[in-house]
Amino acid sequence: MAQINPYIHFNGNAEEAFTFYKSAFGGEFANVVRFKDMPMPELPLSENEANNIIHITLPIGSSSVLMGSDTPAFMGKHNENETRSKISITPESKEEADRLFHALSAGGTIEMPIADSPWGAYFGMLRDKYGIEWMVNYDPR
Repeated sequence: MAQINPYIHFNGNAEEAFTFYKSAFGGEFANVVRFKDMPMPELPLSENEANNIIHITLPIGSSSVLMGSDTPAFMGKHNENETRSKISITPESKEEADRLFHALSAGGTIEMPIADSPWGAYFGMLRDKYGIEWMVNYDPR
């Protein structure tokens, strides 16, 4: 079966964001590659952007990977408030759901507090301080 792993983009703060995600999920980065590590003379990057992230991966659990990169200025800037896709997390316990929800919401906005839902799951939604939206859904069944 195919596997789906989220890949998210940032405006020059991917390393900061992924350090934040690492503090929430734990683990170690599997890859950190900077633009300067893969010189591409045909692409117009400023010296400031050379240290930005072209690819970073953070394994989460036994089979998921969160990946991301910075977007070079020549490709345009993201409007963090218009990213309407959500990353759904399925924790293994209610305690893990609480821990992840509160860690990811630090400095962000809670869209739906984590609580028992009408469909039987323990569920909450938030937008983190980097504009990425998350759903935490623990289903004890």
